[in-house]
Amino acid sequence: MIKVSIMYPTTPEARFDHDYYRDRHLPMIAELLGPACERWTIDRGVSGGGPGVDAPYVAMCHVYSESLDAFQAGFGPNVKQIMSDIGNYTDITPVMQISEVVVDG
Repeated sequence: MIKVSIMYPTTPEARFDHDYYRDRHLPMIAELLGPACERWTIDRGVSGGGPGVDAPYVAMCHVYSESLDAFQAGFGPNVKQIMSDIGNYTDITPVMQISEVVVDG
């Protein structure tokens, strides 16, 4: 299993619409990916490593897929539609990482 993480770094004056992200963007991704999206989660950054420290990311999402090939097969044909929606909820350039899930407890 793989996990695709999309992270939005905290930046001064950044715009991020959590409601749109939760209610429209991620459900759209799940629908477009179909079976390549087994499940997804959203995190909202609340704090960094100590008191008064900003969270390094304002938000993250994680999309779980059976394999890299399965994810790419679902994502590739839809990448333009997915990417064109980013401006509807943020002006932050997202950071993407694909990881192998070693333990899912």
